[in-house]
Amino acid sequence: MITKKQVSRRTVLRGMGVTMALPLLEAMVPAGTAFAKTAAARKVRFSAIEMVHGAAGSTKIGIEKNMWSPAQVGHSFDLTPTSLKSLEAFKNDITIVSNTDVKNAEAFELPEIGADHFRSSAVFLTQMHPFQTQGSNVRAGTSIDQFFAQKYGQDTPIPSMQLCIENVDQAGGCAYGYSCVYTDTISWSSPTKPLPMVRDPRAAFDQLFGVGATPEERAAIRRADRSILDWITGEVGRLKSELGAGDRARLADYLENVREIERRIQKVEAYNSSGEPREMPEAPMGVPDSFSEHVKLMFDLQVLAFQSDTTRAFSFKLGRDGSSRVYPQSGVNLPFHPASHHGDREDRVTQFAKINEYHVSLVPYFLKKLKDTPDGEGNLLENTVVIYGSPMGNSNVHNHKRCPLFIAGHGGGQLKGGVHIKTPDGTPMANVFLALAQGPLGLDLKTFGDSTAALDLNGAPDTTVA
Repeated sequence: MITKKQVSRRTVLRGMGVTMALPLLEAMVPAGTAFAKTAAARKVRFSAIEMVHGAAGSTKIGIEKNMWSPAQVGHSFDLTPTSLKSLEAFKNDITIVSNTDVKNAEAFELPEIGADHFRSSAVFLTQMHPFQTQGSNVRAGTSIDQFFAQKYGQDTPIPSMQLCIENVDQAGGCAYGYSCVYTDTISWSSPTKPLPMVRDPRAAFDQLFGVGATPEERAAIRRADRSILDWITGEVGRLKSELGAGDRARLADYLENVREIERRIQKVEAYNSSGEPREMPEAPMGVPDSFSEHVKLMFDLQVLAFQSDTTRAFSFKLGRDGSSRVYPQSGVNLPFHPASHHGDREDRVTQFAKINEYHVSLVPYFLKKLKDTPDGEGNLLENTVVIYGSPMGNSNVHNHKRCPLFIAGHGGGQLKGGVHIKTPDGTPMANVFLALAQGPLGLDLKTFGDSTAALDLNGAPDTTVA
């Protein structure tokens, strides 16, 4: 006899200023129904991560020494010499695509020369050439994350979220005739509508767990110095009474993860309001001084959002062109922008490669969280597409050739992973995005940016030397 009470996939826990979506529970799957036709059917998520300034591996020295992509193409490749070495544990979950170009980030006309830092970020997810202006008449293209959000965002409380690490609140013109908005965001909902990015983990947390709340309600919760879970205790108790033992354990783990992230944010806010000296005194109260802690918090929030189906689309901007931030954990004490202008000296290129390696080394934290999070019959990494790359190649000369790029996750089973694909010279990076659009992202796009054809992301030959 079937006694399980069904719970709607859209069940939420509500309290004053709190709206908490839930992870997928067994009680949300109707008994006797084919699994693939239920709330547990595969839903692909998408996370796009941009790191500015290209990579040391895009230089002549970097190519010779395989500082970014491995020497071998195909399915048997060695990550040891590369800046991707930290991904070894996820080797079968990544698709490395090397030797693609981002032509639309190049200067097309004489006045655009020298403006690569102020133009590139707008090209990464749009693969379109931005219109040179310092006014409000900005124009680039609709970004791939927003094509995805426009198709699937109506099924989730939040269509998409845009996150960043560096300061992006500059207004007006930056330099070389370009509006600062081109460097402030990587997501465009239309060719003329750039989307703002959230730097403060607290603000992102409030968006995820306060859908529909007023600013006053959110402020009241923070002033009360209480957990958001305190406002939904009764709701949690009532829900637990309807669940089986497995679902109660799953719900408890999810709520504990929410609380742990909230504790970390509260700890950051407490330190930043204590009067102790800050490395970044201009940053919002919820922003950690530690780059790695900031990135990890943003990754954790993405996992919770994917797990609860609050949103399926994220864009995440890890840096800002021209940044002079120092990353001591990389072992290099040079500021980022000066380090990227290495003069093609091997010792300086090697230092920049260490910074590249450090940035990539934070991604396995995200991938492990995704892999450890159940999702239907599999896990989130199996049902997610993560792209990591840059629209710049050799930052020393501001070119956009041989740009760094890799994909993680299996996109609902459509990406096999465990492969390095080296494309022919002159291949647009847009061909990769078109392949993702037509494949795991399920978008009806015939072209994207300056694409010439969708790249086969699963069809690399057996191991050969690149």
